[in-house]
Amino acid sequence: MYTFIVNRHSRSGLGEKVWMELEQILKERAIEYEVHFTEYQRHATTISNRITSDNKEHTIIALGGDGTINEVVNGIVDLEKVTFGYIPVGSGNDFARGLNLPKDPKTALEVVLAGTRTHAINIGTIAYGNRIRRFAVSSGLGYDAAICHEVVVSKVKQFLNRIKLGKLTYVFVAIHRLFSSKQDEMTLVLDHERELRFPKTYFVAFMNNPYEGGGLMFAPDAKNDDNLLDIIVAADIPKMKVLRILPTAYKGNHTHFKGIHMFTAKHVEIHSKCPLAIHTDGEPIYLHRDAIINCEDKKLAVIVP
Repeated sequence: MYTFIVNRHSRSGLGEKVWMELEQILKERAIEYEVHFTEYQRHATTISNRITSDNKEHTIIALGGDGTINEVVNGIVDLEKVTFGYIPVGSGNDFARGLNLPKDPKTALEVVLAGTRTHAINIGTIAYGNRIRRFAVSSGLGYDAAICHEVVVSKVKQFLNRIKLGKLTYVFVAIHRLFSSKQDEMTLVLDHERELRFPKTYFVAFMNNPYEGGGLMFAPDAKNDDNLLDIIVAADIPKMKVLRILPTAYKGNHTHFKGIHMFTAKHVEIHSKCPLAIHTDGEPIYLHRDAIINCEDKKLAVIVP
């Protein structure tokens, strides 16, 4: 049986319209399913945790954006006992982009129902304070996380979603945040042995997927199944130069610029001189100075074309 977790409010209410169309298909084909609707922030985490707490195998389908995926993944008790499907209805849809999943919801449903192939992906974790959160796409500290924080409450996002240009939200917010953010000192320790210090850092992103921020190819070489995170550090770059670099990230050409540093690791410890914003799959977390980032040992099987 298929278990759907649906965010009806995704993309300014498009999620509800899409679900009604897809549910009609399920009913016409007499497909056995159950559906749970999210009603508040992180409700999908509660739902998926309740579903998977029986320690049995489940096929869970998320309908929403990358934030909905993040919530569902954070509630799963045992990753290896879940087969995961995704119907993209978000603004950014970086998870779908990274796995070459169909953008059209009806086509995505057909992929799920066919269920002919799965791909086991890594899931990352970030520990901060006394809490741990998973991420499927990316996590980060600093400038990119501050963008995610603002996007969540941005009225620009609601307007652009209505005119089907939602992914441009990140561009507008990125320009605004650039001139209100400052560069902070950060220290990273990769895999317990390699220490790196960056006196003037805009952000550090931990990528399980080549894309974040609505199509920015921050980590062109990232593979979601290699047990490693691709790490991008942007440091000691004049703000006007950042404006020139950002557009090149859509094609992954930013990595050639001075001030952009790329690494890979399974375990990362990070310390910032000042408290910084954190995000997991675009979902905001309050300011912290220290965090530990890992790849989980278990993988999640995702239904793919």
